[in-house]
Amino acid sequence: MRLRQAARPRARTCTLAAAVLASSAAPAGATTSVRPARLNPASGFALVEELIPGVLSRRAVAPAALYAALAKLHTNVPAFSRQTGLACSSCHYQFPQLTPFGRLFKLNGYTLTGLQTIGQPGDSAGKESLKLSPIPQFAAMLVSSFTRTRQALPGTQNGTVAFPQQFSVFVAGAVTPKVGVFSQFTYTARGGSFGIDNIDLRFADHGTLADRDLLYGLTLHNNPTVQDVWNTVPAWSFPFVSSSSTLSPIASTLIDGALSQQVVGLGAYSLYDNLLYTEVTVYRAAPQGVAMPLDSSARNAAAGTIPYWRVALQHETPSTSLMLGSFGFDAHLFPAGVSGPRDHFGDVAIDAQAEHRHGPATWIGRASVINERQQLLATRGAGGADHVSHRLSTARVSAAYLPNTRYGVTLGYFQTTGTSDTTRYAPQALIGSRTGRPNTAGAIAEVTYNAWQNTRIGLQYVAYTKFNGASAAYDITGGRNASDNNTLYVHLWLTF
Repeated sequence: MRLRQAARPRARTCTLAAAVLASSAAPAGATTSVRPARLNPASGFALVEELIPGVLSRRAVAPAALYAALAKLHTNVPAFSRQTGLACSSCHYQFPQLTPFGRLFKLNGYTLTGLQTIGQPGDSAGKESLKLSPIPQFAAMLVSSFTRTRQALPGTQNGTVAFPQQFSVFVAGAVTPKVGVFSQFTYTARGGSFGIDNIDLRFADHGTLADRDLLYGLTLHNNPTVQDVWNTVPAWSFPFVSSSSTLSPIASTLIDGALSQQVVGLGAYSLYDNLLYTEVTVYRAAPQGVAMPLDSSARNAAAGTIPYWRVALQHETPSTSLMLGSFGFDAHLFPAGVSGPRDHFGDVAIDAQAEHRHGPATWIGRASVINERQQLLATRGAGGADHVSHRLSTARVSAAYLPNTRYGVTLGYFQTTGTSDTTRYAPQALIGSRTGRPNTAGAIAEVTYNAWQNTRIGLQYVAYTKFNGASAAYDITGGRNASDNNTLYVHLWLTF
């Protein structure tokens, strides 16, 4: 067993607002128009004649706050210069936690804009063959950090400084009126290299079904769950950024980041009546930095396609957002090469998110449970496991209080449990399991201060009650305790 690389930091983006700042800012003097929102006095919800092209008021219902944000985007932003743009708080409570508007912005394909675009008449009357942004759609992100564990790893220096821990460049925004892209290219201090990170290319449009709004679209992306809009899925879950210089637990579910940048997925999704979200995606192996086409040197390549599904029921009011959902996939992987025995992973998750807004303050609660059933035929045949059938489960719960856009406090709990297997989870100093179990549990506390909406200082502490199967001497007899891996993590996070 080799030393497991700590999970890639979750510092993904000031995702929507910062990365598409250029696509939501317009030159001074540019003008657009939108009909003002009308409130339904009985419900407090807004009605407009045609705020989203092609969707009439009788077919679209959303919180008044959402329409106010859309109206601001279409009427006020064009009067400001590029550096004013659309505030991060329109899409994020605090990045990367999406507001209802931020979720709709993403589902609409990153295409909502107040720009006076560069156009070209098409062949048909009233049609255009080109609509380009007059401003380059670039953004950047930098994370710098300090990490200290309760006990230093033997023979290492405690108190690690990373500058940068991660540096990302984004190219994001509208490509056409119905196509948009979010793409991220990242340098990490641990890898010492710059490469492709998350990519999400979307087509989105609106129609009607039973006289109700139907938002539908296609997504092409390279990281399962990165296409999602809730902060309960692995790609966007708390903690949003973490240390890259600490030990990682011995096991995690496959859907929890193991296939990021290793597959490409084409999916179709819909949001019906702002109530029911559904998605089906099919993934295919597309790893980076390996010989193509895949051959005997490939590792953990998908055998055929991996079907993924997502369903979520949401309820929106002017002050509250609720979501209850489920997601999962069914994957067959070749541990080595592209033929022969395969391992099977079936992941099924249940998740929920609740947001309550009161004045400038917001409370956010998130929970997810992922259950994975494993049939390790190939791994068992190669001597890498005692049993063929395994189970692995992870649970995450967090609660955040954001009194305003400047401050935030979040508490979280995490837990992993699984089948005992003394070969798969063998004893080994620091990274192994003395008990042959993958069980890990602990809590996370984080305090953040946003000097500006795109500038954050964070203080995070991770406390383990169990690590790789035990609280005391978890790795080998007389070895390291779980609490020795407790981590103080201080970070500076900039998006610009």
